[in-house]
Amino acid sequence: MDKAERKLALTHEQLMSIEKPARYTGGEPNSVMKDSWRLRFAMCFPDVYEIGMSHLGQQILYGLMNSYEDVWCERVFSPWTDLDALMRREHIPLFALESQDPLKDFDFIGLTLQYEMCYVNILQILELSGLALRAADREDSDPVIIGGGPCVFNTEPIADFFDIFYIGEGESCYRELFDLYLKCRDEGLSKREFLIKATAIEGMYVPCLYDVEYDEKGRLKAMYPNTPGVPEKVRKTIVKDLDGVYYPTAPVVPFIQAAQDRAVLEVMRGCIRGCRFCQAGQIYKPVRRRSPETLLRYARELIDNTGYDVISLSSLSTSDYPELKELLEGLISFCSERKINISLPSLRIDAFSLDVMNKVQDVKKNSLTFAPEAGSPRMRNVINKGLAKEDILNGAELAFRGGWNRVKLYFMLGLPGEEEEDIRAIAELCNDIAMLYYDTVPKEERKGRVNITASSSFFVPKPFTAFQWAPMDRKENFLEKAAFTKRCVREQLNQKSISYHYHDSGTTIIEGVLARGDRRLSAAIEAVYRKGAVFDAWTETFSYERWIEAFEETGTDYGDYIYRERPADELFPWDYLDCGVTKAYLYREWQRAKEAVVTPNCRDRCAGCGCTGYGVGICVGK
Repeated sequence: MDKAERKLALTHEQLMSIEKPARYTGGEPNSVMKDSWRLRFAMCFPDVYEIGMSHLGQQILYGLMNSYEDVWCERVFSPWTDLDALMRREHIPLFALESQDPLKDFDFIGLTLQYEMCYVNILQILELSGLALRAADREDSDPVIIGGGPCVFNTEPIADFFDIFYIGEGESCYRELFDLYLKCRDEGLSKREFLIKATAIEGMYVPCLYDVEYDEKGRLKAMYPNTPGVPEKVRKTIVKDLDGVYYPTAPVVPFIQAAQDRAVLEVMRGCIRGCRFCQAGQIYKPVRRRSPETLLRYARELIDNTGYDVISLSSLSTSDYPELKELLEGLISFCSERKINISLPSLRIDAFSLDVMNKVQDVKKNSLTFAPEAGSPRMRNVINKGLAKEDILNGAELAFRGGWNRVKLYFMLGLPGEEEEDIRAIAELCNDIAMLYYDTVPKEERKGRVNITASSSFFVPKPFTAFQWAPMDRKENFLEKAAFTKRCVREQLNQKSISYHYHDSGTTIIEGVLARGDRRLSAAIEAVYRKGAVFDAWTETFSYERWIEAFEETGTDYGDYIYRERPADELFPWDYLDCGVTKAYLYREWQRAKEAVVTPNCRDRCAGCGCTGYGVGICVGK
């Protein structure tokens, strides 16, 4: 198939009438144009261009799919509210950046499900594409709608809008899925016949092929396949060898500044730490890593192909990368020659890390970040953070002696078993760190007053965590706890050195409902979208009241999803998935949390989570 001459979907006048027109023109360095293909894939990120272009998963799949000769993958992002209004007013269909062709012309529309609050933007993308919102209402000739990303570990609230969910890591099975699709199309099979066959591929969940039942209390009673041959459980698919899999060393370079305007090196997947609130730490198990040799080669290619002047290491816990010293020595040598800055997120604050930070160019001496997550040692044991107060203070002291005078601290409020003294401990820890600065740094060497910035988010019990049985606090409880934290900060001796901020409580409640809900939530999601909800991940466009109205109008008992502790034997909407870790292991961790007992990390002792079934990772020595 020959590619027609490229023509912009928006006129010059239309582009000049909207904010940041470069979001929609395409043509950036390293973007891919093709003259022939057999399958077209629209890679959609349901947020603005600057956020989506910073997402490593999007970069990986874009490059991987375009490495296939017969596939053309193009990018799509949610149009901001100004262009959204213009497209509706002037009947312009949503288009892909590379070809500027309407999405309805594609074979697949793939949506990255990174954050629950972006769900309404999924409906925006479907509607602006001229497609029915619900899969059951779409035609065989319409594109296959497929979703992937961390939110697929509870797909049920949005199941009615999708044809397929890809459960797991995208590099492993897309080629197999595309070959099946092309074969079915050549044979003239229907979309349903293709979907049934797709369930034989590991990680493919087709929601229309499963039925659900509810009990007299309206709670999930059963979920089972409604079609012969469809698996009862869908197993997550993973990449076992990170050195041998595709990695994007020539990613698209945006014309405008992205949220993360830098080259990214993914050093590891998975995490050994086992924090009980952390979904990513469970769903990305087992731990796998790239070799320093591979990473250094990628680093050179990334800089050569992009011109970025910052390179960032990416993982859930970079300090746990075993060859970190070797990698950093190689990076520092290479980057100092090229005047490239190195960004080191996810490091524990210790002497080694601070020494490294002193050697890289982009470290600002007035800013350092700690994530204690909880104020008291007891609560840190509850969440299995494994971080003693002495560790935090020792790290702060090293930082102050090294020239830093600004510290950021991240906490959660509303954790299971939280008491007033645990909240008060947040303020006391901030005060202790401030006091340590004045005790550590002589007056003549201080660069002004120490600045402690404490931020708290509100706890959401996510699927596939030890806390999936736990209740959430109500909105008013969150606000009361935030107010109490602020009062406690004001009582501290060094209050003038401490500032405190907290997350929006309304957003947290809706996030909790969407993270824990079942298939009946689709009615409420569609209702709130019809009321004008879009970009709910953004404070300026989010409305809590609009969601509550949608819940009331659709008869959704949203409180039942989040405000009660679940019994041990309750069936969760995500229990049809096998993410590698067992429900029995997670429940053991829930009981250990109630007793404030710490579970050692995977490197120190195997906790029997179940992910050894993949045959890779620390437990099996691969």
